[in-house]
Amino acid sequence: MRAALDFVYRAAGGLAAVFIVAIVAIVFAQVCLNLADKISVAMTGQGVGLTIPSYSDFTGFFLAGSSFLALAYALRAGGHIRVSLLTNKMPAAMARLSEIAVICLALVMSGYASWYMGLLVLESHEFGDRSSGMVSVPLWIPQLPVAFGLIILTIALADELICVLRGAEPSWQGKGENLLNE
Repeated sequence: MRAALDFVYRAAGGLAAVFIVAIVAIVFAQVCLNLADKISVAMTGQGVGLTIPSYSDFTGFFLAGSSFLALAYALRAGGHIRVSLLTNKMPAAMARLSEIAVICLALVMSGYASWYMGLLVLESHEFGDRSSGMVSVPLWIPQLPVAFGLIILTIALADELICVLRGAEPSWQGKGENLLNE
């Protein structure tokens, strides 16, 4: 089970990276088209008007997808911001209880967000909601990676809670802390 869950977290992180690469490619292509237009104006006095339709919409969709798909991977890698000033000063038993309470709170919040994002995807599909850009996209398509990211985060938090309740250290323990001292 551990290998399967770790694969899901890594796959979601990998897909998030693919979305980031897509953002870079679209923005780079649009910059090149703008540059070609400027060169055309300089040489002929008239622009060619090349553009990628709705490129800002697509980059926004990809940014949302990448942000949410990376959540579980970042959690397991210790990439989320944690304020450990208090827990580092607590006795071990109290710090462990604090970790459990925080994981439970995060699990409830993530589960709630997952549920309602799933409902939003279904509602957008049912009502045929579309984006308002030059290229009209059914909204459930860019909402789907957000919903999957939240669901995977919820699974990761449940996984973390079970592991910590069994006595293991949280997966992020010691990762990403004291970056200024390294």
